[in-house]
Amino acid sequence: MSAVVREERAKARADFASFRDLVAWQKGMDIVHQVYRSTAQLPEQERFVLAVQMRRAAISVPSNIAEGWGRDTTRDYIRFPHIARGSTYELSTQAEVCHQQGYAGGWTEVIADCEELGRIINGLIKSLRHRVESKPLPPNP
Repeated sequence: MSAVVREERAKARADFASFRDLVAWQKGMDIVHQVYRSTAQLPEQERFVLAVQMRRAAISVPSNIAEGWGRDTTRDYIRFPHIARGSTYELSTQAEVCHQQGYAGGWTEVIADCEELGRIINGLIKSLRHRVESKPLPPNP
């Protein structure tokens, strides 16, 4: 790893010791637990399709936040919160389906929490984008 990359990573992580310190990751993990509890209440016919898909979408959010954290550059990192945001929207849509079907499980809370998480991830993306835009690209060798 070059000195420039090491320096960029150090600056990006100066305020955080781990991806676990990121509010987006923490809120994502909260939603994972919430989705597991809620999907356990789905009717049996939905447990092998909708429940599995919702759990995967939920797990994708903090997983992509963490994976992005582990990347070498901010330019590489920024792709992963975008993926996490997409998974958040996917999960919100699926929770809306559950709510509209009248399934038990606190789906309006899941939807509201997804909306909040989407705003948090948008803030993370904006911060990363600002970092990328404020730093000129190194010259090509």
